[in-house]
Amino acid sequence: MRALLSMLVVVLSIASAMAADADGFVPMFNGKDLSGWVNANCAPETWTVKDGVICCTGIPTGAMRTEKQYENFILEAEWRHLKSGGNSGIFIWGTPISAPGVPFLRGIEVQVLDHGYNAKGKNEWYTTHGDIFPIHGATMKPLGRHNNQRSFPSEERSKPSPEWNHYRIECNNGSIRLQVNGKEVSGGDECNYRKGYLALESEGAPVEFRNVRIKELPSTNTPPNLTAPLDQGWTSLYNGLDLRGWKAEAAQKENWKAKDWTLDYNGKGENLISEKDYGDIELIMDWRFSKEPQSTQTPAIALRGIKLPPIERKGKAGAWQRYQITLKKGKVSVTIGETQSLLENVLPNIPARGAIEIEGGSDAMQFANIYVRELTE
Repeated sequence: MRALLSMLVVVLSIASAMAADADGFVPMFNGKDLSGWVNANCAPETWTVKDGVICCTGIPTGAMRTEKQYENFILEAEWRHLKSGGNSGIFIWGTPISAPGVPFLRGIEVQVLDHGYNAKGKNEWYTTHGDIFPIHGATMKPLGRHNNQRSFPSEERSKPSPEWNHYRIECNNGSIRLQVNGKEVSGGDECNYRKGYLALESEGAPVEFRNVRIKELPSTNTPPNLTAPLDQGWTSLYNGLDLRGWKAEAAQKENWKAKDWTLDYNGKGENLISEKDYGDIELIMDWRFSKEPQSTQTPAIALRGIKLPPIERKGKAGAWQRYQITLKKGKVSVTIGETQSLLENVLPNIPARGAIEIEGGSDAMQFANIYVRELTE
Protein backbone atom coordinates (compact mmCIF):
# COMPACT_ATOMS: atom_id res chain seq x y z
CA MET A 1 0.00 0.00 0.00
CA ARG A 2 2.82 2.38 0.89
CA ALA A 3 4.48 1.65 -2.44
CA LEU A 4 1.23 2.29 -4.30
CA LEU A 5 0.77 5.60 -2.49
CA SER A 6 4.33 6.64 -3.35
CA MET A 7 3.73 5.76 -6.99
CA LEU A 8 0.49 7.75 -6.99
CA VAL A 9 2.30 10.79 -5.61
CA VAL A 10 4.91 10.53 -8.37
CA VAL A 11 2.23 10.20 -11.06
CA LEU A 12 0.31 13.18 -9.73
CA SER A 13 3.51 15.24 -9.57
CA ILE A 14 4.34 14.40 -13.18
CA ALA A 15 0.79 15.22 -14.25
CA SER A 16 0.96 18.54 -12.42
CA ALA A 17 4.26 19.42 -14.07
CA MET A 18 2.88 18.50 -17.49
CA ALA A 19 -0.16 20.73 -16.85
CA ALA A 20 2.13 23.60 -15.88
CA ASP A 21 4.08 23.14 -19.12
CA ALA A 22 0.88 22.88 -21.12
CA ASP A 23 -0.39 26.30 -20.04
CA GLY A 24 2.72 27.95 -21.46
CA PHE A 25 4.21 29.38 -18.25
CA VAL A 26 7.86 28.98 -17.33
CA PRO A 27 9.41 29.75 -13.93
CA MET A 28 11.48 32.93 -13.62
CA PHE A 29 13.09 31.75 -10.41
CA ASN A 30 14.65 28.33 -9.81
CA GLY A 31 14.14 28.33 -6.03
CA LYS A 32 17.88 28.00 -5.33
CA ASP A 33 19.67 31.13 -6.52
CA LEU A 34 19.15 34.33 -8.52
CA SER A 35 20.17 32.99 -11.92
CA GLY A 36 18.54 35.03 -14.69
CA TRP A 37 18.41 38.18 -12.57
CA VAL A 38 20.70 41.22 -12.33
CA ASN A 39 21.24 43.32 -9.21
CA ALA A 40 20.77 46.76 -10.77
CA ASN A 41 21.97 49.01 -7.93
CA CYS A 42 21.70 47.28 -4.54
CA ALA A 43 24.18 45.65 -2.19
CA PRO A 44 24.90 41.94 -2.72
CA GLU A 45 23.07 41.08 0.51
CA THR A 46 19.91 43.02 -0.43
CA TRP A 47 18.57 40.11 -2.52
CA THR A 48 18.95 36.52 -1.32
CA VAL A 49 17.21 33.15 -1.53
CA LYS A 50 15.89 31.19 1.44
CA ASP A 51 13.63 28.15 1.46
CA GLY A 52 12.64 28.67 -2.16
CA VAL A 53 11.67 32.33 -1.62
CA ILE A 54 13.24 35.54 -2.97
CA CYS A 55 14.05 37.64 0.10
CA CYS A 56 14.68 41.39 -0.02
CA THR A 57 15.92 43.42 2.94
CA GLY A 58 14.55 46.67 1.49
CA ILE A 59 17.92 48.41 1.97
CA PRO A 60 19.07 50.25 -0.02
CA THR A 61 16.31 51.51 -2.28
CA GLY A 62 16.82 49.99 -5.70
CA ALA A 63 15.92 47.08 -7.96
CA MET A 64 16.80 43.62 -9.21
CA ARG A 65 15.91 43.12 -12.86
CA THR A 66 15.77 40.35 -15.43
CA GLU A 67 18.73 39.58 -17.68
CA LYS A 68 16.54 39.76 -20.79
CA GLN A 69 13.88 42.13 -22.06
CA TYR A 70 10.22 41.18 -22.41
CA GLU A 71 7.55 42.55 -24.71
CA ASN A 72 4.15 40.82 -24.42
CA PHE A 73 3.51 38.37 -21.58
CA ILE A 74 1.51 37.26 -18.57
CA LEU A 75 3.48 37.47 -15.33
CA GLU A 76 2.34 35.80 -12.12
CA ALA A 77 3.93 36.27 -8.70
CA GLU A 78 3.11 35.93 -5.04
CA TRP A 79 4.39 38.51 -2.56
CA ARG A 80 4.14 39.42 1.08
CA HIS A 81 5.51 42.15 3.32
CA LEU A 82 7.16 41.16 6.58
CA LYS A 83 6.50 44.50 8.24
CA SER A 84 3.37 46.63 8.41
CA GLY A 85 3.57 49.53 6.00
CA GLY A 86 6.14 47.86 3.76
CA ASN A 87 6.70 49.31 0.30
CA SER A 88 7.83 47.56 -2.89
CA GLY A 89 6.81 47.13 -6.50
CA ILE A 90 7.12 45.20 -9.73
CA PHE A 91 8.58 47.23 -12.60
CA ILE A 92 7.34 46.49 -16.11
CA TRP A 93 9.19 47.41 -19.32
CA GLY A 94 12.01 49.04 -17.38
CA THR A 95 15.43 50.41 -18.25
CA PRO A 96 18.60 48.45 -17.37
CA ILE A 97 19.90 51.09 -14.92
CA SER A 98 18.38 53.76 -12.70
CA ALA A 99 16.76 56.84 -14.18
CA PRO A 100 18.70 60.10 -13.56
CA GLY A 101 18.57 61.37 -9.99
CA VAL A 102 16.49 58.49 -8.58
CA PRO A 103 17.17 54.89 -7.49
CA PHE A 104 14.36 53.48 -9.68
CA LEU A 105 14.27 52.15 -13.22
CA ARG A 106 12.18 54.10 -15.69
CA GLY A 107 9.11 51.98 -16.46
CA ILE A 108 5.57 51.12 -15.39
CA GLU A 109 5.26 50.28 -11.69
CA VAL A 110 2.75 47.81 -10.31
CA GLN A 111 2.53 48.86 -6.67
CA VAL A 112 3.27 46.33 -3.93
CA LEU A 113 2.25 48.22 -0.80
CA ASP A 114 1.08 47.03 2.61
CA HIS A 115 -2.06 48.40 4.27
CA GLY A 116 -0.04 49.87 7.13
CA TYR A 117 1.47 52.51 4.83
CA ASN A 118 -0.37 55.58 6.06
CA ALA A 119 1.22 58.59 4.39
CA LYS A 120 -0.98 61.62 3.94
CA GLY A 121 -3.21 61.35 0.87
CA LYS A 122 -4.16 57.69 1.02
CA ASN A 123 -7.01 56.94 -1.41
CA GLU A 124 -6.49 60.39 -2.94
CA TRP A 125 -3.15 59.89 -4.66
CA TYR A 126 -2.36 56.25 -3.81
CA THR A 127 -3.93 53.05 -2.46
CA THR A 128 -2.56 49.78 -1.07
CA HIS A 129 -4.50 47.44 -3.36
CA GLY A 130 -2.71 47.41 -6.70
CA ASP A 131 -2.10 50.84 -8.23
CA ILE A 132 -0.41 51.00 -11.65
CA PHE A 133 1.50 54.08 -12.77
CA PRO A 134 4.43 55.22 -14.95
CA ILE A 135 7.61 56.45 -13.27
CA HIS A 136 10.55 58.69 -14.14
CA GLY A 137 9.94 59.37 -17.81
CA ALA A 138 7.54 56.56 -18.72
CA THR A 139 3.96 57.38 -19.76
CA MET A 140 0.63 55.56 -19.62
CA LYS A 141 -3.07 56.29 -20.18
CA PRO A 142 -4.69 55.02 -16.94
CA LEU A 143 -7.96 53.09 -16.82
CA GLY A 144 -10.80 53.56 -14.36
CA ARG A 145 -10.51 55.91 -11.40
CA HIS A 146 -7.20 57.67 -11.60
CA ASN A 147 -5.12 60.59 -10.43
CA ASN A 148 -3.01 62.00 -13.24
CA GLN A 149 -1.46 58.85 -14.78
CA ARG A 150 -2.03 56.56 -11.77
CA SER A 151 -4.70 53.87 -12.14
CA PHE A 152 -6.46 53.12 -8.86
CA PRO A 153 -7.90 49.62 -8.27
CA SER A 154 -11.65 49.20 -8.65
CA GLU A 155 -11.81 46.91 -5.63
CA GLU A 156 -9.79 46.40 -2.42
CA ARG A 157 -8.51 42.83 -2.57
CA SER A 158 -4.97 42.67 -1.17
CA LYS A 159 -4.20 41.09 2.20
CA PRO A 160 -2.11 42.70 4.97
CA SER A 161 1.33 41.64 6.20
CA PRO A 162 2.36 38.86 6.68
CA GLU A 163 -0.20 37.17 4.39
CA TRP A 164 0.67 36.23 0.81
CA ASN A 165 -0.92 37.99 -2.18
CA HIS A 166 -1.15 36.85 -5.80
CA TYR A 167 -0.64 39.18 -8.77
CA ARG A 168 -1.38 38.32 -12.39
CA ILE A 169 -0.07 41.02 -14.73
CA GLU A 170 -0.99 40.80 -18.41
CA CYS A 171 0.93 43.05 -20.79
CA ASN A 172 0.26 43.20 -24.53
CA ASN A 173 1.00 45.83 -27.17
CA GLY A 174 1.45 48.62 -24.64
CA SER A 175 -1.56 47.72 -22.49
CA ILE A 176 -1.29 46.41 -18.93
CA ARG A 177 -3.90 44.78 -16.68
CA LEU A 178 -3.55 43.66 -13.07
CA GLN A 179 -5.46 40.93 -11.24
CA VAL A 180 -5.15 40.99 -7.43
CA ASN A 181 -5.95 37.66 -5.78
CA GLY A 182 -8.00 36.47 -8.73
CA LYS A 183 -9.83 39.56 -10.01
CA GLU A 184 -8.82 42.33 -12.43
CA VAL A 185 -8.72 45.70 -10.67
CA SER A 186 -6.50 48.20 -12.54
CA GLY A 187 -4.65 48.88 -15.76
CA GLY A 188 -3.51 51.25 -18.45
CA ASP A 189 -3.04 51.65 -22.19
CA GLU A 190 -0.60 53.36 -24.56
CA CYS A 191 2.40 52.62 -22.36
CA ASN A 192 5.81 54.00 -23.26
CA TYR A 193 7.99 51.94 -23.00
CA ARG A 194 6.20 48.75 -23.99
CA LYS A 195 9.23 46.47 -24.22
CA GLY A 196 11.98 46.28 -21.61
CA TYR A 197 13.22 44.64 -18.44
CA LEU A 198 11.11 43.34 -15.54
CA ALA A 199 12.25 44.12 -12.02
CA LEU A 200 11.46 43.67 -8.33
CA GLU A 201 11.83 46.70 -6.09
CA SER A 202 13.64 47.22 -2.80
CA GLU A 203 12.21 50.22 -0.94
CA GLY A 204 12.86 50.39 2.79
CA ALA A 205 11.29 47.27 4.29
CA PRO A 206 11.68 43.47 4.01
CA VAL A 207 9.52 41.81 1.35
CA GLU A 208 9.38 38.31 -0.15
CA PHE A 209 8.41 36.93 -3.56
CA ARG A 210 7.68 33.36 -4.65
CA ASN A 211 6.14 31.36 -7.51
CA VAL A 212 7.29 33.93 -10.06
CA ARG A 213 6.48 32.66 -13.55
CA ILE A 214 5.88 34.06 -17.01
CA LYS A 215 4.09 33.18 -20.25
CA GLU A 216 5.36 35.08 -23.25
CA LEU A 217 2.81 36.17 -25.87
CA PRO A 218 3.36 36.79 -29.60
CA SER A 219 5.32 39.89 -30.53
CA THR A 220 3.59 43.01 -31.82
CA ASN A 221 6.84 44.33 -33.29
CA THR A 222 7.40 47.15 -30.83
CA PRO A 223 9.36 49.95 -32.56
CA PRO A 224 12.72 51.14 -31.19
CA ASN A 225 11.29 54.40 -29.83
CA LEU A 226 8.97 52.41 -27.53
CA THR A 227 11.67 49.96 -26.44
CA ALA A 228 13.86 50.45 -23.37
CA PRO A 229 17.63 50.66 -23.99
CA LEU A 230 19.51 47.39 -23.90
CA ASP A 231 22.00 46.74 -21.11
CA GLN A 232 25.49 47.51 -22.37
CA GLY A 233 27.30 45.77 -19.55
CA TRP A 234 26.98 48.41 -16.85
CA THR A 235 28.31 47.61 -13.36
CA SER A 236 27.25 49.61 -10.32
CA LEU A 237 30.16 51.14 -8.36
CA TYR A 238 28.09 52.14 -5.32
CA ASN A 239 26.04 49.61 -3.35
CA GLY A 240 23.97 51.95 -1.14
CA LEU A 241 25.32 50.53 2.13
CA ASP A 242 29.03 51.32 2.37
CA LEU A 243 32.22 52.15 0.45
CA ARG A 244 33.00 48.64 -0.78
CA GLY A 245 34.84 48.89 -4.08
CA TRP A 246 36.56 52.14 -3.08
CA LYS A 247 39.79 52.79 -1.22
CA ALA A 248 38.35 54.11 2.00
CA GLU A 249 40.67 55.26 4.77
CA ALA A 250 39.33 56.32 8.15
CA ALA A 251 39.21 59.98 7.09
CA GLN A 252 37.33 59.11 3.93
CA LYS A 253 34.72 57.21 5.88
CA GLU A 254 34.08 60.36 7.88
CA ASN A 255 33.82 62.59 4.84
CA TRP A 256 31.99 60.20 2.50
CA LYS A 257 28.80 58.67 3.90
CA ALA A 258 26.60 55.98 2.38
CA LYS A 259 23.03 57.17 2.86
CA ASP A 260 20.76 54.66 1.14
CA TRP A 261 20.90 55.29 -2.62
CA THR A 262 22.93 58.51 -2.28
CA LEU A 263 26.62 58.89 -1.42
CA ASP A 264 27.09 62.09 0.57
CA TYR A 265 30.31 64.13 0.62
CA ASN A 266 30.73 66.84 3.28
CA GLY A 267 33.22 69.10 1.48
CA LYS A 268 36.23 68.28 3.69
CA GLY A 269 38.67 67.60 0.87
CA GLU A 270 39.10 63.81 0.81
CA ASN A 271 39.22 62.05 -2.57
CA LEU A 272 37.52 58.74 -3.30
CA ILE A 273 39.51 56.26 -5.40
CA SER A 274 38.26 53.01 -6.93
CA GLU A 275 39.96 49.80 -5.81
CA LYS A 276 39.93 48.46 -9.36
CA ASP A 277 42.00 49.84 -12.23
CA TYR A 278 40.35 50.39 -15.61
CA GLY A 279 41.40 50.89 -19.21
CA ASP A 280 39.00 52.49 -21.69
CA ILE A 281 35.60 53.03 -20.07
CA GLU A 282 32.26 54.76 -20.06
CA LEU A 283 31.29 56.18 -16.67
CA ILE A 284 27.83 57.34 -15.62
CA MET A 285 27.48 59.48 -12.51
CA ASP A 286 24.61 61.52 -11.07
CA TRP A 287 25.55 64.39 -8.76
CA ARG A 288 24.21 67.56 -7.19
CA PHE A 289 25.41 70.25 -4.79
CA SER A 290 23.79 70.02 -1.36
CA LYS A 291 23.59 73.81 -1.16
CA GLU A 292 24.63 76.78 -3.28
CA PRO A 293 28.29 76.04 -4.05
CA GLN A 294 31.27 78.34 -3.81
CA SER A 295 32.82 76.83 -6.92
CA THR A 296 31.73 77.48 -10.51
CA GLN A 297 33.08 74.08 -11.60
CA THR A 298 31.60 70.60 -11.70
CA PRO A 299 32.95 67.75 -9.54
CA ALA A 300 36.58 67.01 -10.36
CA ILE A 301 37.18 63.58 -11.88
CA ALA A 302 40.52 61.89 -12.55
CA LEU A 303 40.85 58.84 -14.77
CA ARG A 304 44.00 56.70 -14.75
CA GLY A 305 45.82 59.40 -12.80
CA ILE A 306 44.93 62.24 -15.19
CA LYS A 307 42.58 64.94 -13.96
CA LEU A 308 39.92 65.92 -16.48
CA PRO A 309 39.92 69.55 -17.65
CA PRO A 310 37.57 71.75 -15.59
CA ILE A 311 33.95 71.96 -16.75
CA GLU A 312 31.70 74.93 -16.10
CA ARG A 313 28.88 74.06 -13.73
CA LYS A 314 25.36 73.71 -15.14
CA GLY A 315 22.06 73.87 -13.24
CA LYS A 316 21.13 75.04 -9.77
CA ALA A 317 22.00 73.68 -6.35
CA GLY A 318 19.76 70.73 -5.48
CA ALA A 319 19.17 69.74 -9.11
CA TRP A 320 20.54 66.37 -10.17
CA GLN A 321 22.84 66.22 -13.18
CA ARG A 322 23.75 63.05 -15.05
CA TYR A 323 27.19 62.95 -16.60
CA GLN A 324 28.35 60.31 -19.04
CA ILE A 325 32.13 60.28 -19.39
CA THR A 326 33.79 58.29 -22.17
CA LEU A 327 37.52 57.63 -22.27
CA LYS A 328 38.74 55.76 -25.33
CA LYS A 329 42.15 55.75 -26.99
CA GLY A 330 43.28 58.76 -25.01
CA LYS A 331 40.29 60.91 -25.94
CA VAL A 332 37.79 61.93 -23.27
CA SER A 333 34.28 63.30 -23.76
CA VAL A 334 31.68 64.41 -21.24
CA THR A 335 27.96 64.80 -21.94
CA ILE A 336 25.13 65.92 -19.70
CA GLY A 337 21.88 64.06 -20.15
CA GLU A 338 21.97 62.12 -23.39
CA THR A 339 23.18 64.64 -25.94
CA GLN A 340 24.56 67.92 -24.58
CA SER A 341 28.34 67.86 -24.97
CA LEU A 342 30.35 69.59 -22.24
CA LEU A 343 33.86 68.48 -23.08
CA GLU A 344 35.92 66.78 -25.78
CA ASN A 345 39.64 66.61 -25.19
CA VAL A 346 42.74 64.50 -25.70
CA LEU A 347 44.62 63.36 -22.60
CA PRO A 348 48.24 62.98 -23.72
CA ASN A 349 50.52 60.34 -22.19
CA ILE A 350 47.70 58.75 -20.22
CA PRO A 351 48.60 55.37 -18.65
CA ALA A 352 47.03 52.21 -20.08
CA ARG A 353 45.13 51.49 -16.86
CA GLY A 354 44.33 53.24 -13.62
CA ALA A 355 41.72 54.06 -11.01
CA ILE A 356 38.61 56.21 -11.15
CA GLU A 357 38.99 59.09 -8.72
CA ILE A 358 36.32 61.51 -7.49
CA GLU A 359 38.16 64.51 -6.14
CA GLY A 360 36.68 66.06 -3.02
CA GLY A 361 36.40 69.81 -3.27
CA SER A 362 35.23 72.43 -0.80
CA ASP A 363 31.51 72.05 -1.52
CA ALA A 364 29.14 69.53 0.04
CA MET A 365 27.72 67.22 -2.64
CA GLN A 366 25.67 64.11 -3.23
CA PHE A 367 26.45 61.36 -5.74
CA ALA A 368 24.25 58.52 -6.98
CA ASN A 369 23.91 55.96 -9.77
CA ILE A 370 27.63 55.49 -10.39
CA TYR A 371 27.97 52.94 -13.19
CA VAL A 372 30.94 51.88 -15.29
CA ARG A 373 31.43 49.68 -18.34
CA GLU A 374 34.72 48.70 -19.85
CA LEU A 375 35.17 49.34 -23.57
CA THR A 376 36.81 46.94 -25.96
CA GLU A 377 37.67 47.13 -29.64
